[in-house]
Amino acid sequence: MPGSMLAFLFLIVLIIYLLASAIRILNEYERGVVFRLGRVIGAKGPGLILLIPVIDKLVKVSLRVVTMDVPPQDVITKDNVSVKVNAVVYFRVMDATKAVVEVENYLYATSQLAQTTLRSVLGQFELDDLLTSREKINHQLQSILDRQTDPWGVKVTTVEVKHVDLPDEMRRAMARQAEAERERRAKIIHADGEYQAAQRLSEAAEIISKNPAALQLRFLQTLIEVASEKNSTTIFPVPIDLIKPFMKKGKEG
Repeated sequence: MPGSMLAFLFLIVLIIYLLASAIRILNEYERGVVFRLGRVIGAKGPGLILLIPVIDKLVKVSLRVVTMDVPPQDVITKDNVSVKVNAVVYFRVMDATKAVVEVENYLYATSQLAQTTLRSVLGQFELDDLLTSREKINHQLQSILDRQTDPWGVKVTTVEVKHVDLPDEMRRAMARQAEAERERRAKIIHADGEYQAAQRLSEAAEIISKNPAALQLRFLQTLIEVASEKNSTTIFPVPIDLIKPFMKKGKEG
């Protein structure tokens, strides 16, 4: 009797184990690559998946976008400047079967490929281009990675260079360069202002030379402006031309 009870319990446990190994539930973003006696029979899911116990093996693959940080890489630019650059890569699995069969670990393989590609591509640019042409560099990195990961069923959607760490001496040199550039622009703006002022004065002098009365009006206006200030005594030389009309009237009278 005890032996038959033990056999019955063993049978129940075996049935539960077989059912558990035969039934899989995959989420909407998951696919399951099924191997039957070592051969791929296809990718299943999402939902309820039925397997043959012991014979079938299921490997889950996520189809969601993976965000992968590329560790800082030592890069020597085209103009022989040593910098540290890190980046971020966004990719997703498009073909679950290829991601399992064609590469041992697609996450690790993509990470290593991103690091080597980052060093090789950035080494083709000068430092100024590396700092100013981010969009062009990102597009080139994405194109290369996407082309190389395509046989693995992986689609690289975006690559972004996050930070470029410059040596201290290079930062100081760039700061001096930026300061010199600002001084140059300030001098150009000042010189342009002086030129415009001289041009306006030349035009004003030409107008006054054609109309002497304008000079007298300007002189009177200057007198009014100076008189409005709080000065005790102000002496102005009065042009003789300004008082000639009054002198003539006095003689006539």
